[in-house]
Amino acid sequence: MLSVMAINHDFTVETLGKATIPSPITYSTVLGDAIANYVRDDEYVLHNIEVDAQRESKTHTPAELLQKAGPRQQIYFSPGHVHAAIVTCGGLCPGLNDVIRAITRCLWYRYGVRRISGVRFGYQGFLPENNIPTMELNPIVVDDIHKIGGTVLGSSRGGGNQTEAIVDTIERMNVNMLFSIGGDGTQKGALAIAEEIERRGLKISVIGVPKTIDNDLAFIQRSFGFETAVGEATGTVSSAHTEAHSAINGIGLVKLMGRDSGFIAAHTAVASHEANFVLIPEVPFELDGPNGLLEHLKKRLDRRGHAVVIVAEGAGQQLFPASDVTDASGNRKLGDIGVYLKGQIIDHFKKIGMSVNLKYIDPSYIIRSAVAAPTDSLYCSRLGNNAAHAAMAGKTKIIISLVNNVFVHVPIQMVVSTRNCVDPESSLWRDVIETTHQPLIMTNE
Repeated sequence: MLSVMAINHDFTVETLGKATIPSPITYSTVLGDAIANYVRDDEYVLHNIEVDAQRESKTHTPAELLQKAGPRQQIYFSPGHVHAAIVTCGGLCPGLNDVIRAITRCLWYRYGVRRISGVRFGYQGFLPENNIPTMELNPIVVDDIHKIGGTVLGSSRGGGNQTEAIVDTIERMNVNMLFSIGGDGTQKGALAIAEEIERRGLKISVIGVPKTIDNDLAFIQRSFGFETAVGEATGTVSSAHTEAHSAINGIGLVKLMGRDSGFIAAHTAVASHEANFVLIPEVPFELDGPNGLLEHLKKRLDRRGHAVVIVAEGAGQQLFPASDVTDASGNRKLGDIGVYLKGQIIDHFKKIGMSVNLKYIDPSYIIRSAVAAPTDSLYCSRLGNNAAHAAMAGKTKIIISLVNNVFVHVPIQMVVSTRNCVDPESSLWRDVIETTHQPLIMTNE
């Protein structure tokens, strides 16, 4: 469920100019002829599909609607003149290679583009002082990369704020389209790059592909790699449950990724059916007191003799001293809630004279470096294909998104304007409560 409302939003898609070149892809414009169709610019999707039967129906302007993604009958760029660049930024995520592969193969086979460069190690690869050579991409190079984790282009944090230097390099490379694969920080950098390109009067398309293992980008139904992450995390929780169940007063404590949004933790709990407590950034909790986590954990051990706790990395940050320290991507550095909880739980039960056997597991880097599961690999292929179609049609400053199970174009500005978070009043969190049987609220007020 998306946590943002479709009120007063402008989904207008920017283009570099009128698309006047016939596409080399042969599709149909006729419905019902059993031939795949082009997508028109006036095909739209509603963002908010919830309705109030008591209210009158509403008409919509194009700016309120999401433009469908897909191949256009007329394109903006002449394929023989195109030089495309692909960059992967930020932390690793399952499916990065799948997206690189899809973009490359769609440009090469469907449009006949023969100049595709992989910019290595994120935005750092654009900076001349780093002297990092690009990688030539073609079907032979990318054919099998989806079978390995990580990114063949390498990745890094930071550098995206050096906008003018990056655009200088893009100009020197004679790049016509840039595909930026990454999360919130990456896409904010891509937007700044696109705005600098526009300021210089250049005709360069900037297309984003949403990559964040936390699934926290706004107006994105699901970011790629998320399902793989949940699958890997579910196996870890199963191991924690086995350890806890096999010991006297056994406790399995698992820390999962989720800086500002607890989607991985929530989905993993429902998928595994083996967690008893889930702690996420969106739902406050206290450790002490009659309604705190520690007291409820004791009751669980008294009742069943074992317990499993899942905690998202961004949960419980109020337990740490306030800090303004940030990482290379500009993200606030978090206190290590997993290690902190481990110490607090052990100390608490020691104080009350109750022996516990706690096993702590932090699978973060194992999860994010995994090879994409088939569902994610499929999703990445479709994201990559639609990104290539959008760029060739001259779209810019957009991200390819899945909304209500339809691939659409979303302005980058909209995507980075807010974060997608777990709504404590949503059906997802209700399912977590019903799966874990944890209290609705673990605070003492």
